[in-house]
Amino acid sequence: MISADLNIILPEILIALFAMVALVGAVYTGKDKLASVLVWATSALFLLIAFWVGTTGEGASVAFNGMFIEDGFSRFAKVVILTSAAAVLLMSEGYMARRGLLRFEYPLLVALAVVGMMMMVSAGDLMSLYMGLELQSLALYVVASLRRDSVKSTEAGLKYFVLGALSSGLLLYGASLIYGFAGTTLFSGIIAAATEGHVSVGLLLGLVLMISGLAFKVSAVPFHMWTPDVYEGSPTPVTAFFATAPKMAAMGLFARVMHDAFGGAVADWSQVIALISVLSMFLGAVAAIGQRDIKRLMAYSSIAHMGYALMGLAAGTELGVHAMLVYMAIYVTMNVGTFAFIMSMERDGQPVTDINALGMYASKEPGKALAMLVLLFSLAGVPPLLGFFGKLYVLRAAYEAGLAWLAVAGVIASVIGAFYYLRIVYYMYFGEEQEEALDGGKSPVLWGFLMASAIIMVVGIVNMFGVDGAAQAAAMALVN
Repeated sequence: MISADLNIILPEILIALFAMVALVGAVYTGKDKLASVLVWATSALFLLIAFWVGTTGEGASVAFNGMFIEDGFSRFAKVVILTSAAAVLLMSEGYMARRGLLRFEYPLLVALAVVGMMMMVSAGDLMSLYMGLELQSLALYVVASLRRDSVKSTEAGLKYFVLGALSSGLLLYGASLIYGFAGTTLFSGIIAAATEGHVSVGLLLGLVLMISGLAFKVSAVPFHMWTPDVYEGSPTPVTAFFATAPKMAAMGLFARVMHDAFGGAVADWSQVIALISVLSMFLGAVAAIGQRDIKRLMAYSSIAHMGYALMGLAAGTELGVHAMLVYMAIYVTMNVGTFAFIMSMERDGQPVTDINALGMYASKEPGKALAMLVLLFSLAGVPPLLGFFGKLYVLRAAYEAGLAWLAVAGVIASVIGAFYYLRIVYYMYFGEEQEEALDGGKSPVLWGFLMASAIIMVVGIVNMFGVDGAAQAAAMALVN
């Protein structure tokens, strides 16, 4: 019995073992001298396991009496998490090395965070959910404050930790109420207790507290307060990581809890998530307008985009989950390219994050400026780029679920949000030329990821590289 269970969680075991062995090995040998090797090794392991998970899994398997679920939904989320984490690690190696931040702990903490994320999207029990969530969070608190000599970085880590502890408390209190009223921590038992029209007040309160804790993890309004400061204060590669894999993991966990544990009570949670969605879309769209720092701007952008993803979840249907998964896969791809560009913004070897510094950037780096233009248009949802189809999917899911008002709100918020993306394009092509121009960055890795991401936004409109079909199968695995 135990061997069958261990076989199901083998990918997670391999990454955890790699992290622990590499940690001990690095401590007793070259320490930071091995950091670069560890980055490449960790990225290679992520990509290998992503390929393995994506090509070998079939059907659904349950381990440890239902605490861990390995199905089409978890496999889709894991492939996105692993590939985006590998991409960010590869992009960050040169950046961190040039600034003396490339410590051997960095790729290993990312590896442990990824194990937590994989656990989150496969959770079938409130305890395994919390274990995965905290493993991810504890690693992220440390990498946020990796730049020890920076007050902003230390502040980012501390704020993230304090507010993260608050959200964990909300989540745990909600979980304890659910356990008390359902009599079990297993999702399969909770769904039997939480059927449409028969949800007790205690169970409903537990559900609301759980949603609050999960909303914090996806940085949705009104639990978004940590996002701008943490995005700005963390080293840029760490910010890039926050904006990709953890977002996919948190949305995956959100969908898992809503459908696997409360799938019989959609009416009880759909309106709550719809409200969080509309607040996130509008706050993200409006608050970003006044931002001059591109990392803070991307923080508010992420709040808005999580609002769109939650729109798919609020639909409470298979189509809604399908739309949410497609949206998250596109969003993560766009963010990888966008942060590759932000990492290349340098002047005299120092990072620059003020958007005014991009004045007439296109005259010096036309290729990069064009790629960034494609990504910004895609983030804004301008047709016919892939980002437009991502928004179209979630809007359609909301409309078909009877949430036409939410779809209309999404369109309005999208129009407002387009302003700050287009403003960056304006600076790059028509802005005031700077006395000291940006160096443009010399990293071929960043250049490669920026170009690849922009090309995917254009070429992907043909068939989305099969992501649409995979997301549909993943949604069927979760909802049915």
